[in-house]
Amino acid sequence: MGGYEPGSEAEAEDIVRAAAGRGERLRLAGGGTASGLGRPAQDNATLSARKLAGVTLYEPAEMVVSARAGTPLAEVEALLASRGQMLPFEPMDFRKLYGTAGEPTLGAVAATNNAGPRRINAGAARDSLIGVRFVNGRGEAIKSGGRVMKNVTGLDLVKLMAGAHGTLGLLTEVTFKVLPACERVATLVFPGLDDARAVAALAAALGSPFELTGAAHLPAGIGGTGARTLMRLEGFAESIDYRTGELRRLLKRFGTPELVEGEAGTALWQAVRDAAPLAEPRDTALWRISTAPSHGPALVAAIAAERGARWFYDWGGGLIWLATESAGDAGTALVRAAVRAQGGHATLVRAPDAVRAAVPVFQPLAEPLMRITAGIKTAHDPAGVLNPGRMYAGV
Repeated sequence: MGGYEPGSEAEAEDIVRAAAGRGERLRLAGGGTASGLGRPAQDNATLSARKLAGVTLYEPAEMVVSARAGTPLAEVEALLASRGQMLPFEPMDFRKLYGTAGEPTLGAVAATNNAGPRRINAGAARDSLIGVRFVNGRGEAIKSGGRVMKNVTGLDLVKLMAGAHGTLGLLTEVTFKVLPACERVATLVFPGLDDARAVAALAAALGSPFELTGAAHLPAGIGGTGARTLMRLEGFAESIDYRTGELRRLLKRFGTPELVEGEAGTALWQAVRDAAPLAEPRDTALWRISTAPSHGPALVAAIAAERGARWFYDWGGGLIWLATESAGDAGTALVRAAVRAQGGHATLVRAPDAVRAAVPVFQPLAEPLMRITAGIKTAHDPAGVLNPGRMYAGV
């Protein structure tokens, strides 16, 4: 299988236009760190954004940054950190889950709508993405959005491209709003809570005025320790002192928490962000399930009663990472049934190619939504050149 690495947007246009003319299917790639996400590739060649790199605009006073899609995420984060700023949504690093090398890219963050624990406070990548440039399946360069948030009438291509997994176009440049970095970060760790009490504690904290930026629960044995319920607070030092004290009083019925800061706290939230407690063994299947936080423990219990599983919670219990055996359908029928009963949606983040080719990887869409999805794909990529079948079979 061949590959293309355009050095400019114009070169990418030519490549896609020629591929459409000869019926060639292209697999889009950035740093290759999340290559196992989605259905197995159904393509003839790879189209990589790796050479489309470099920051094109950074205005710290306006809190906006633009970069070409192949720019390493670490490069952008280092630039922002040098000016006391950060990407708000804390994007996940998939390398531990997939055992991949390379560098995550900013374009891939946008394409997958990638967000970590801070999503409960700052939203997803989509909520900070304010501008895109991309090459559609006709080989046309499209620009949408810009340096400021605007009201949009009609189809919002910026939001549409976030989470499209490259099925609608090759992102060539993305623009994000950024936020000031926090002076102090502290985490309250409550030991020994079961799932239901942990979710109740997280709900009480999230319902308070004390503004959590992380809310997770690691059951006993996950991460090699006893059960831990994590609540992160960020801001000015004096504010952290006040808010942690108030949360201790508010949540005293749940026990006495430890206060974790510095490198230990950073490592703890990086592990949650990257689903590191479930990364090994590598041959297990991994599900990412979203549901109402109060439904999470019952949903997990229904799956665990029928199939061996390990799990932990993020987003106050609204996000469940669940690992199970990859044999058979990797628990697809069981997981989908549990999600139907409790509400929500589930994505099969990791499984062997044969399994991901045989079962729906993303949450199956109702027929009307699938017609809309197929119609949008056809409008942007009529020849089916870009990442065909990556999200849904035949689309």
